[in-house]
Amino acid sequence: MSEQLAPAPQPGAEDRVPPVKAVRRVFSSPLASLLMVVVTVLWTIPTIGLLVTSLRPEEDVSDSGWWTVFGDPNLTLENYHTVLFEGGFGVSGGLMPYMVNSLAISIPATVFPLVLAAMAAYGLAWVKFRGSDVVFFAIFALQVVPLQMALIPLLQLFSGGAHIGSVTVIPAFDLSGTYVPVWLAHTMFAMPLAIFLLHNFIAQLPRDLMEAAVVDGATHFKIFRSIVLPLCAPALASFAIFQFLWVWNDLLVALTFAGGTPEVAPMTVRLAQLSGSFGGRWELLTAGAFLSLIIPLIVFFALQRYFVRGLLAGSVKG
Repeated sequence: MSEQLAPAPQPGAEDRVPPVKAVRRVFSSPLASLLMVVVTVLWTIPTIGLLVTSLRPEEDVSDSGWWTVFGDPNLTLENYHTVLFEGGFGVSGGLMPYMVNSLAISIPATVFPLVLAAMAAYGLAWVKFRGSDVVFFAIFALQVVPLQMALIPLLQLFSGGAHIGSVTVIPAFDLSGTYVPVWLAHTMFAMPLAIFLLHNFIAQLPRDLMEAAVVDGATHFKIFRSIVLPLCAPALASFAIFQFLWVWNDLLVALTFAGGTPEVAPMTVRLAQLSGSFGGRWELLTAGAFLSLIIPLIVFFALQRYFVRGLLAGSVKG
């Protein structure tokens, strides 16, 4: 009986390193670590300068740079009190009501598209029906529509409704002075990307797990609530971070659908007003700018353990 001989190894085959391990080795080298530390320090310096300037008195800000605080520390919280509760410099009212408005806008505008997109992504991934692929690609194609092109038609729809001749297709919505138009606008603009990202993650869940749940008599709602949502926590958290930051820092949509009224205007609208009113009052401008960073930083650090896992969601199998 003849024996089968294994093919001879090619020269240098034992020295080859898989591409993933090679990239990981490069980024974990001492030089890469040192470069990352340098970039992080350089990226953080402007934020430190912003914080220090916001804590210095007006006369110190006018006379010297923020770095001189290390030799002559003279810090105060008066700038934050003025910006939050007083306004100052000819501007009545502080930032506190606008910060509350930003939270009232950002939280629902993050939760609504997250919930709707998760359900839609599950339906398109695991509830097969005729034309499901066409629907998915149509939703994906909506990402190419510029947000700026949709603002005015959407505003006209909210204020005047939709009509074909004398026939009213969609009645006018009396939503002025409320958060609802901003919620709806942010939800609509976020849905295509959210569905695309979550669909890619949900579609790669183990089929055996889904089939076992169906055999056990679980309904689609039960599967979605008990299996899909826990497994999709990294992807959901990553999209929640991006959506919250987008809505919190948004000015264009807020100006279009909320206007500048104190009842519904977010913090970005008030900061734009302060920038034009204060001019050279850097201690007040930096205090307002740093206040706008606090909530996003809290959200990011609270969900950071899911962030990298969510970024890689759907990129590899297994």
